[in-house]
Amino acid sequence: MGANLKEVRERIKSVVNTQQITKAMKMVSAAKLRRAQQAITQIRPYSDRLNGMLRDILVNTDSDGTTAFGEVRDVENALLVIVTSNRGLCGAFNTNVLKAATQHIEDHYQEVRAQGKLHIMCIGKKGYDYARKKFKDCHIINHHVNLFEDLSFDNVARVSSLVMDAFLKGTYDKIDVAYGRFKNAGVQFPEVEEFLPVPKPSVHPDSVHNSKANYMFEPDEKSLLETLVPNILQVQFQRFMLDTHASEHGARMTAMDKATENAGELLNDLKLSYNKARQDAITKELSEIVGGAAALGG
Repeated sequence: MGANLKEVRERIKSVVNTQQITKAMKMVSAAKLRRAQQAITQIRPYSDRLNGMLRDILVNTDSDGTTAFGEVRDVENALLVIVTSNRGLCGAFNTNVLKAATQHIEDHYQEVRAQGKLHIMCIGKKGYDYARKKFKDCHIINHHVNLFEDLSFDNVARVSSLVMDAFLKGTYDKIDVAYGRFKNAGVQFPEVEEFLPVPKPSVHPDSVHNSKANYMFEPDEKSLLETLVPNILQVQFQRFMLDTHASEHGARMTAMDKATENAGELLNDLKLSYNKARQDAITKELSEIVGGAAALGG
C-alpha cells in the first residue's frame, strides 16, 4: 500500500508540473495572439480595398486589363506554397492545413506531380517535416522555412517578390498558397488560394455595377496596372503569413487551455484516489493495532 501511495504522489506531482507548463504556454500564446490579431485586423481592410480598386479599374476599362501577372498558361510546372507554424502543441491546426494542401494536390496536380514538375515551398518547420516525408517525389524548397522569425513587410516581400519573379520568368505556370485563415481565437480553418496568375474579375452581365465610371488614368492605364498589381500581390502574400501567424497562436491558446482543464480534472481524480488509498492504509493499520492488542489482552 505504501508503494501505491508513493506512485500516486509522484503522478500528482507530475500532473501539477504539466499543468503549470500548459497554463504558462496559454498565457504566452494569449499575449502573442493579441499582437498577431491586431496585425491581421489592420491589413485585411487595406488588402480588400486594394483588391476592390483593381477590380473597379479592370471592369471600367476598354482593354482587357491583362498584365504579365495575369497570363494564363498551360500548367507544366506548378508551385504550392505551404504555410504552417514552426512549433507544435497547437491542436489540429497544422494537420488541417497539411490535409488541405494534400487534397489540393490530389485534386489539381496529380498529372504535374507524376511528371516530377510539382514544386513545394515550405514556410514553417512543421510543413517542411511533413513535405519531405509525404512528397518525396516533388521538389521541396526550404530556403524560407524560418520566415516566421521576422514577419516585417520588407522581409516577407523579399520572398513574395522571388515567387512573383519566378512566375514572370516562366519557372512556374501556376502558384497556389495553402495557409490557415484566422477567424477568431477559437476558430481557424485551412484554405488554399490561387496566387498566380491573377484571376480576372468576373461580373454578372445584368449587374447594376457594370456601368462605366468616368476614370482618368495618370500617367496611363498600363503603367498604373504594372505598379498596382505587384503591390497587391505583396500585400496578399503578407496577409497569408499574418493569417497563419494569428491562427497558430489562437489554436495554441485554445489547446493549452483545454490541456490545463484536463490536467485539473485528472488532478482531482488522482487526489481522490490518493485520499482513498491513504484512508484504506490507515484503516488497515488501525485494524492491525486493534487485532494485536486483542491478542495480547487474550
